[in-house]
Amino acid sequence: MANREINNFQELFKENKYLNAKNHLYNYLLRKRAIRKCLKGDQPELMLEVGSGISPLAADTGNIVYSDISFEAISILKQTRASGHYVVADAMHLPFQTNIYSHIICSEVLEHLKNDRHAIAEIFRTLKKPQGCLLVTVPHRRRYFGYDDRYVKHYRRYELAEIRERLRSAGLQPILIQKVLGLTDKITMIFVVFLFSIFHRSTSGKMTEGQIIWLRPLNLMMVVFKWINQFYKGYVWLEAQIMPLSFSTVILIKARVSQEIGRREKG
Repeated sequence: MANREINNFQELFKENKYLNAKNHLYNYLLRKRAIRKCLKGDQPELMLEVGSGISPLAADTGNIVYSDISFEAISILKQTRASGHYVVADAMHLPFQTNIYSHIICSEVLEHLKNDRHAIAEIFRTLKKPQGCLLVTVPHRRRYFGYDDRYVKHYRRYELAEIRERLRSAGLQPILIQKVLGLTDKITMIFVVFLFSIFHRSTSGKMTEGQIIWLRPLNLMMVVFKWINQFYKGYVWLEAQIMPLSFSTVILIKARVSQEIGRREKG
């Protein structure tokens, strides 16, 4: 959330109406659906969401800690959520005790970090042993790395073998791999980022209050926007289910603390 382009996305969504719009984006809804489905049957004691931004994926409960490196994002989130705890934190240096969280969510974060291995090690450190669980989503397949990835400051896209190896090296054993998004989302995001980059250049990288006011008549389109995203979500979800995993552009991995490491640390 530290780069200039992301901050401009955040600036547009400062107002409640636009924050509401972001929370109805099809790809956000699909990631949230996938995460919450993976949590069914689990009984999280204390949960952490790393890099929650202004649109977290975890359910609004009292046993969740939302964290993000952006003070502004956490401030907005605190105003819009009914419960939970809020911490400004760097994923590279999590300010939490060791062995404290039963579940950690880390969605669309690792690809923004130069040293992703260190962040995964920090996540592992704060997970409870031996039963701690991580749910992580990442952009999939190097061959899809393109303009949209560079624009939002992705360092990488992951091959499945790469993210598995990183998790296992940290002491986490993948137990579930799930397709979240497919090629339609990739094409859509290239188009959306292209349009936003044009708008960004036309505003010299900073929206004035007058330009934000100019956008406000678009509020009349909000209901239509939500319905379009609901229908589009269904199509993108269906495509992701039909396509082979090798074509997926975003994947979800559920991993637990390795039993061997868990027993060793517990003992």
